[in-house]
Amino acid sequence: MKPKLTAILISAALLASTVPSLASQVSGWWGGNWRCTIDGRPAQMNWKIVDVGGGSCDGEVCNTTSEVAWRGKFSDNGSRWVPLTNPRFGNLGGMYFNHADGNKWYLPKPSNDRSNGWTTWNGNRYPLSCWK
Repeated sequence: MKPKLTAILISAALLASTVPSLASQVSGWWGGNWRCTIDGRPAQMNWKIVDVGGGSCDGEVCNTTSEVAWRGKFSDNGSRWVPLTNPRFGNLGGMYFNHADGNKWYLPKPSNDRSNGWTTWNGNRYPLSCWK
């Protein structure tokens, strides 16, 4: 192994041992499996942490990045799972996100493992209730 590459690998190993993993720092009340009702129909929702990092090489020197993000999905009344996108915090700790069709949804921070929020469709709001 070339001396320059060895020094880079040793530096990377030392840095990795002193910097906590980003994944271990990510948490949120919305994570996991939820049972829901959407306008009275049974539904399911799931949020999980995924690795969205990457890497590249320039000759013998390679680097990787570790970055995580929340990915959500939703199934309405047993239909196929569709993505939930763009999760973001509201002012009071709730979470706004978008359904696969682009409509904005909202769930407030739960009370007793239950959250009662709303969805939108064709410009109208509909009740969304989810619990763990």
